[in-house]
Amino acid sequence: MGNFVAGKVVAVTGAGRGIGRAVALAAAAEGARVVVNDFGVGVDGAAPSSEVAEAVVKEIEAAGGTAVAVADDISTMAGGQRVVDTAVSAYGRLDGVVCVAGILRERMLFNMSEQEWDPVVATHLKGTFTVFRAASAVMRAQRRGTLIGFTSGNHQGSVSQANYSAAKGGIISLVRSAALGLHKYGVSANAVAPVARTRMSANVPMELTEIGEPEDVAALVVYLLSDRAREQRITGQVYTIAGPKIAVWAQPRELRAAYADGAWTPQRIADFLPGTVGKDPMPLLERVEAMERAARDGARPNA
Repeated sequence: MGNFVAGKVVAVTGAGRGIGRAVALAAAAEGARVVVNDFGVGVDGAAPSSEVAEAVVKEIEAAGGTAVAVADDISTMAGGQRVVDTAVSAYGRLDGVVCVAGILRERMLFNMSEQEWDPVVATHLKGTFTVFRAASAVMRAQRRGTLIGFTSGNHQGSVSQANYSAAKGGIISLVRSAALGLHKYGVSANAVAPVARTRMSANVPMELTEIGEPEDVAALVVYLLSDRAREQRITGQVYTIAGPKIAVWAQPRELRAAYADGAWTPQRIADFLPGTVGKDPMPLLERVEAMERAARDGARPNA
């Protein structure tokens, strides 16, 4: 047992498998008491079972740690509240929450149904909100705590996972809002965009050139939960970890601006914008265009 987060109480959603499980095990191994939350569903959100959360608790206890299971649906306000209430009831406080829970329902945007959109956004984005909402009230009273949301590089956009991409982009904005709104209460908020081998990464619709293991991600999360990160005033950040690589994402900002002498008209904008304000290249679109060109060239008969 280590002591990087010794004495802390940490709740982890989606902790029954993959990255969530690795985070729960790592936090417990470094001295935290852990609330293991998992609704126990498949990748598509179906067939819930409490067994996966209870199995992780048994692993933690077998290794000498302390944990309790909560098999609740964090896409509901009551579910998010119960995760937090369980921590406070069992251990008297809550020092960190890590929102890993997520599902996928892949479909091209023009074919995506409401039933494929709503559950993905509910699990990822609302599921982060429900836990953050309940946890922030406790942490505000404590004047201390850490919120960690899980995003993805797909927040840049996705060919066939618009629901997932939109939810992950929303999580970044939620994390930054939490960092701003809770700073004066001593609460930090950060996001992690992992690249690791999991059930969900197997469904990413493009090749992942840099990828690690869930344990790599867990190490970063434990650091962000620790007093060492607090001392460095780390908040409002988005970090990627992919095996040996760790990176920080830029904060959103204006690139270029221009001002009109008088009122704008569509014609004046057409004459002015392309050469003055311009655009910011979209790297993923460039990759898509390259793939489209390659597909077209491969389909052409030999001369």
